[in-house]
Amino acid sequence: MSLFRAIATVGGLTMVSRVAGFARDLLIARYLGTGPVADAFFVALRLPNFFRSLFAEGAFTVGFLPLFSRMEANEGRAAARTFAEQALSVLLPATFVFSLLAQLAMPAVVFALAPGFAAERGLADGRFELAVLLTTITFPYLVFVSLAALYGAMLNSVGRFAAMAATPILLNLVMIAGLPLMQAHVGGPGQALAWSVLVGGIVQFLWLAWEARRAGLGLTLRWPKLSPKVRELFRLVVPAAIGAGATQVNLIVGLMLASLLPAGAVSFLFYADRINQLTVGVVGVAIATALLPTISAQLARGEVAAAVANQNRALEFGLLLALPAATALISVPFPIISILFQRGEFDAASARATADALLAYSIGLPGYVLSRSLTPSFHARQDTRTPVRIAFVTIAINLGLGAALMLSLQHVGLALATAIAALVNTLLLGWLLHRRGHWHPDARLKSRAWRILVAALAMALVLHGLDRFVLPAWYAGPEPLRLAALAVLVAAGLLTFLVAAVAIRATRPAEWKAMLRKPPKTLPPA
Repeated sequence: MSLFRAIATVGGLTMVSRVAGFARDLLIARYLGTGPVADAFFVALRLPNFFRSLFAEGAFTVGFLPLFSRMEANEGRAAARTFAEQALSVLLPATFVFSLLAQLAMPAVVFALAPGFAAERGLADGRFELAVLLTTITFPYLVFVSLAALYGAMLNSVGRFAAMAATPILLNLVMIAGLPLMQAHVGGPGQALAWSVLVGGIVQFLWLAWEARRAGLGLTLRWPKLSPKVRELFRLVVPAAIGAGATQVNLIVGLMLASLLPAGAVSFLFYADRINQLTVGVVGVAIATALLPTISAQLARGEVAAAVANQNRALEFGLLLALPAATALISVPFPIISILFQRGEFDAASARATADALLAYSIGLPGYVLSRSLTPSFHARQDTRTPVRIAFVTIAINLGLGAALMLSLQHVGLALATAIAALVNTLLLGWLLHRRGHWHPDARLKSRAWRILVAALAMALVLHGLDRFVLPAWYAGPEPLRLAALAVLVAAGLLTFLVAAVAIRATRPAEWKAMLRKPPKTLPPA
């Protein structure tokens, strides 16, 4: 499977997942709004997802997948599967013990990551106590999603991207069903969502284990043993735990600071980040998922030029989608948030506060996406330490800026600090790759980048005109008219960008067909 067919497969399924995720978020907004229960649940959801991003889909995957790919290429499928079984035998007890210890220390864990909740301990809204309860329910999700990550990495390494890309859809469907069905039986909507997260993790694990067995990659559980390969794996995993999750670490820093603000701040940031992460998930994750096994295999075969070419095309693809997405979200954040979420417990004030956070987050959106295209180049070379050093720099920037900006901008300052940190992270990753001779932008990438920016700015002008002069009456109308206004914004934005991009040769339709039909090759400069 070519790089761009892999990106299309992962991106398409991720888009389905994000649509299901929006349906889930609409239900959460309707049932919980932006009050104390919502704040507590979002902490309970963020914590296991934070460790998942660092240790499971983040550090473990970037350490395991290149080793698995190299072993399969050099020693065969049987040897690679044996290595996977050895990794599984260590991963399962390690994550189980970690989850158990976290359960026992949950009040301290919540205090460390949401200190503002603890300051309100004992008050009527009970955010701290509820956050401890809900996180205790959700945290074992980490065990199952870690095992799922191992099976997913194996499937990706052999070119079977669809199964892993479909797993978030299962989680969203379980949560959509669990909220209305379970809330009357487990103590309310917050508890129903927490139990749904755990059940969803179990379903994800079972799905990928079954798919792996179908692909001839079924694993047998062995007695834990630190073989030389497993030791090498964990030497890569430990530093990657921070490097691969720099964005997640920055979001946790924002969560810690947001907990110090009045009730609602955590929820404003969550809903805004969900919209912002749509592009990161569909584009950034898809590129990273497809790029790591592709360039790992190419470097293992000594095909350095091909790896660099794929790196440039991945960056071009990321820019082609990230720049217009960021421009659109910066141009019309309030209509997007208001039309999607403003109903039930989610009122106009919540929509305005969330839209302000979305605008700030969107400034860093190209950084979020492009870092996913650059980091695999380090991991494919089994260099997990450099992203760690860069992560420390960006975390420090996020913490310092967030603490300073929240004094005047409240939760918006936290979103802006996270965006700036993401841009710095991307610039440092690209600079170091270039300095080491592992990447250089080719003529096509240089030519296309500024053209994509011009097309995105043309789209912004159209969106601003529609928002200010054409659609205000639609926004104040009944629900069907409001949804029609959002559809007009989306359609007009897409059409304007595509027409402008093709007109100034920022992209060519024929190239997309070629990319999806066969392995990509370096094309002549534009």
